[in-house]
Amino acid sequence: MQYRRMGHTGLQLSALSFGAWVTFGTAVGRGQARELLSVAHDHGINFFDNAETYNNGIAEQIMGDVLADLRLPRDSYCVSSKVFFGAYKHPLPTQRGLSRKHVVDACHQALQRLRVDYLDLYFCHRPDPDTPIAETVHAMDDLIRQGKVLYWGTSEWSAEQIKCAAKIARDRGLYGPVVEQPQYNLVHRDKVELEFAPLYDEIGLGTTIWSPLASGLLTGKYVDGIPDDSRLATEGYEWLQKWVFGDQKELRRKQTLEYLALAKEVGHSPATLAIAWCLKNPNVSTVLLGASRREQLEENLKAIDILDDLDRDLTARMEAIFKR
Repeated sequence: MQYRRMGHTGLQLSALSFGAWVTFGTAVGRGQARELLSVAHDHGINFFDNAETYNNGIAEQIMGDVLADLRLPRDSYCVSSKVFFGAYKHPLPTQRGLSRKHVVDACHQALQRLRVDYLDLYFCHRPDPDTPIAETVHAMDDLIRQGKVLYWGTSEWSAEQIKCAAKIARDRGLYGPVVEQPQYNLVHRDKVELEFAPLYDEIGLGTTIWSPLASGLLTGKYVDGIPDDSRLATEGYEWLQKWVFGDQKELRRKQTLEYLALAKEVGHSPATLAIAWCLKNPNVSTVLLGASRREQLEENLKAIDILDDLDRDLTARMEAIFKR
């Protein structure tokens, strides 16, 4: 395993990490979750990602139970939660958003579900147009000073919103955001490579990127349609199809077929190759894996071993496929 600093912080995260989105509590029960977290930790993964909204809090409960059962040393791993959507199917106004109340309540609830004394990372899962950014920054600063959170950041915020939060924190002597969790893969590149470019040096932003396989698109899973047991077919995640395909479903199919042929030519699995491509970006602190089976996870972990195979020519060929 490789380890990378999270932006300009001193925190060393494993280059590959493991997340519970869409899997824990749905496709993955406690037994499978125990096996996956054990394999991940044994292979050097030290960051486990979660959120209040993942399966309405059940994903955090499962992860917390498993981490306690495995009895991993608390100083050997990092765990995160995210706040915004709430942990209920139909949350009340005070049970969602980024108000001081919900940020604090959600932190306490995540600590209980994950069975830990503090969160290593705490993300604002989306920007909240109904709450002043300053209110959220002060709430996060309070939690850090209380020892309940070590680092805080954002997920799917714009560069301008992150800069605003960082300036408020800097001007008022508060702890500011140090990490963003954006989508990043061969299909979706602009936010990480262009929009956030000034922030890597300006505020020392780290990134914990999600969906390196474009929710399975880059594995070839959707070439012949959307399987019933796939992520895109999961109830409540219909919106994800728009994120993956946009308005160009047939183009994405053709691009995927070309990419699969290239992966076969160079002798690597499409998934491993796509993850390795993400890792080549020096501004990626860690790539979140979302495997639901042990064999998937072990295949994805091979991305570390093939980084040297991604020379300039191969990288250019991969990127050219999805530029059209």
